[in-house]
Amino acid sequence: MTTGLLAACIAGGLLLQAGVFAAIWFRRWTSRPPAAEHPPVRPIDPKLAWSGWREFCVANRTYEDPAHASCSFYLVPVDGKPLPPFKPGQFLTFSIPVDRHRSLVRCYSLSEEPRTDRYRITVKRVAAPRGRPELPAGACSNWFHDRIQVGDILKVKAPNGRFTIDEAFAGPIVFVAGGIGITPLLCMLKSVLNGKPERSVYMFYGVRNAREHAFKAVLEDLASHHRSLRLVIAYSAPDADALPGKDYHHRGHVDIALLRKELPYGGAQFYVCGPPALMACMIPALRTWGVPDKDIRYEAFGPASAQESAETGGAAAASQPFQVRWSRSGQTLVWTGEDANLLSFAERHNIYVESGCRSGSCGSCETKVVSGTVLYSDEPDHPISPGYCLLCVGRPGSDLALEA
Repeated sequence: MTTGLLAACIAGGLLLQAGVFAAIWFRRWTSRPPAAEHPPVRPIDPKLAWSGWREFCVANRTYEDPAHASCSFYLVPVDGKPLPPFKPGQFLTFSIPVDRHRSLVRCYSLSEEPRTDRYRITVKRVAAPRGRPELPAGACSNWFHDRIQVGDILKVKAPNGRFTIDEAFAGPIVFVAGGIGITPLLCMLKSVLNGKPERSVYMFYGVRNAREHAFKAVLEDLASHHRSLRLVIAYSAPDADALPGKDYHHRGHVDIALLRKELPYGGAQFYVCGPPALMACMIPALRTWGVPDKDIRYEAFGPASAQESAETGGAAAASQPFQVRWSRSGQTLVWTGEDANLLSFAERHNIYVESGCRSGSCGSCETKVVSGTVLYSDEPDHPISPGYCLLCVGRPGSDLALEA
């Protein structure tokens, strides 16, 4: 055999072998199962959490209730980098250009368990108050519903907020939601069921009727697959065709009487989120029932959602009277300690202050201090600029003059 013929044979053998490997690889590739719809969340370096604003693209939007009052927006990072982990219950902060002259800052809870590729928020359209058509509807919620479409770009700050599950607590968990307050609690619920499926969990969810019942199929599916979950749905104004025991379990509002009927006494930790009426009655009622403050966690949705009385306001109630001058509005008011913070104090006296998270995390209510001292029970998450204060978590430490 000549040298040329031998070389040709060797080359042919190598080509045949490569072809066999290619065929095997192609068969394995084409027969492999499709990628999972929900990719697993892998540990990510917390340093991936960004500072300032980051651009996100709206990848999808979908309504979560028959009335189309609650809409979920799926957000993917424009830069394509993986997303940092967050704690279920936290929120995203948005800069929203509601018109050509101004942008507002709003915070919306993450309504989906952590993933590396996207975030989801769910926004409820806020109409003018019932019986008060002269009052404005929610500028930001209506902006999301009416203007934000797939492909739009939003400016977003990293996940934040302290309304999260207490990882050290091992007892039963009780979630109490009203309206769109279901969003952070749904994220928490899934986290608890996935992490400790044997733990006793209760979800009380109150809405007006089936048309406003958000995440109905999701909640029912969770209840059918987790024996440890007790789901109690309350309709305050059910439609005539709504079936008790199927569409809802209780006619009326979620209140302490319903909880006492359904729950064993003692040993549970409560997470409450909802509109002002729910928060105003539920938090004091839980305390009266004997639930320790350390086992009551809540997040306020909207102004005065969780006002604290002088008996339960802690350090705020114990403070001495101070003069608070609001230089822009021209009012001088007396702080007596009956409000939980300066933001609630301002709102009770009809002084408008921009706000977002109401928990010291987003910085929306940062206000210039002309004179005086502002105190905080805990160090706020948001870094405060020199000469400024955060109204949502601050209280007067002396007479004050504020630029608001």
